[in-house]
This record gives sequence, C-alpha cells and structure tokens, in this order.
Amino acid sequence: MKKKGLRVLTYNIHKGFNVGNRRFVLHQIKEALIAADADLLFLQEMQGEHHRHKKNVEHWPDQSHIEFIAEGVWPHFAYGKNAIYNAGHHGNAILSKYPFQSWENINVSPFPWASRSLLHGIIRLPDCDQDVHIVCIHFGLMGKERRQQIGKLCDRIDSHVPHDAPLIVAGDFNDWMGHAGRLFHDHLDLQEVFLQTHGCHARTFPVWLPFLQMDRIYYRGLIPESCDRLAHSPWLMLSDHAPLAASFAL
Repeated sequence: MKKKGLRVLTYNIHKGFNVGNRRFVLHQIKEALIAADADLLFLQEMQGEHHRHKKNVEHWPDQSHIEFIAEGVWPHFAYGKNAIYNAGHHGNAILSKYPFQSWENINVSPFPWASRSLLHGIIRLPDCDQDVHIVCIHFGLMGKERRQQIGKLCDRIDSHVPHDAPLIVAGDFNDWMGHAGRLFHDHLDLQEVFLQTHGCHARTFPVWLPFLQMDRIYYRGLIPESCDRLAHSPWLMLSDHAPLAASFAL
C-alpha cells in the first residue's frame, strides 16, 4: 500500500514585491506557487493590509493577499499579524488543502517595535487518524531576540504537541549560525529536511546569489522523501528569498 504523502513549501514572499521593491509581483508569485503544487504553504511577510499601497500600487488585489493567493487552490488558511504599523500590517500565513482543526497566533517578540509571532495550526488529513501540527515562523534578526523566540517555540511545542504527533516547523529562521538547528535536534528531536536529504542546509538568501542558510523545514513523525531549493526561473524574479519545497510520507 502506498504511503500517504504531504508536499509542503516555505517562502518569504517579501510582501508581494520583488527585490528592491521595484515591482509588485504578487500575481506572478501566485502563479509560481500554484505550479509548485504544495498541499501546505508556509508564507512569511504576507501583507495583511496596506492602505497606501491599495490606493497607489497598480494591480493591487481587491481582496486580502492571503485570499488572493488561496483562491481556488487552498480553501483553508490562517493569518497571524506580526508587524503592525500605521498603514497596515503583515505577518505569517499558512494555506492548506486540508481543513484546520484549530490555529493560534502566539506573540514571541521581546520588542514592541519588532513584533514577531509563530502561527501554530492543526490539520487532519483524509483517512488519517492523527492530527498533523504545523508551525510557521519568522524569527528576528538579532541573536538575543532569536534565542528568546527559539525558547518560546520550544515551550509551545513541549506544551501543545504530543511527541508522537507528526510535526512540521517551517519558515524564515534568520539563523545563519545554525544555533536553532542544534537546539531543535537535542531538545525537540526535530530534523531539518534539506539537511537530511542533501547533507547541508539550503542557501536561500539572497535569491540571486544565495549564500545564507535562512529558510528551513524541520519535522518529526514523518518520513522525508525529497527537498528542493527553488532558485530557478521564475523564482529569481520574485522575492529576495528562494523557497524550499519538501515531500513527506506519513
């Protein structure tokens, strides 16, 4: 009998603008995401609202960006604000082909001026008797900030995720020194899928000459089958990050 599969993709979409914020490329991002054909999208820097851009940017969607991307493909989605300003807000989003049992956005920032959060959802796959826990994150740029956020993520998983439940934690970790990976492995028994399948972490930033290992997909309770860095066309012309796409068996 063939194992049930799950394809996931993590991507910092840069609020729908290309490198240098010169062009609004959300429509092209949507097309590329549909072509990648993932069951779950873990998206960072999702623009929730921006009143000035809505008036001034050509081809700005009438609906929210998450609804625009999800329409017709991912019927279930969750959005958590993690940066709020006068013109609007942006944050993390999870888009899913499978319904959420529940989801919650948790503030993990020590600074009110640099709000960060983790978005924790629970989905149930068809003909599967286990919940799958999914967490989308975008950690801070400063080491001290990241260490506190990693600690809060560990606390959240310890208190809310059974150790035998399938779990995926994906996003932009800003962890080019690799501190998160060692703690996740030792404390949470998490593995990183690109590291497991290629022997190193993926270099995902900047997309035109990637040398920093920023974006990761960690997991436990699943069987990794493949993981690819999508740094070819059309991704080169979109965000400043390259996405990661991974396939798992349950």
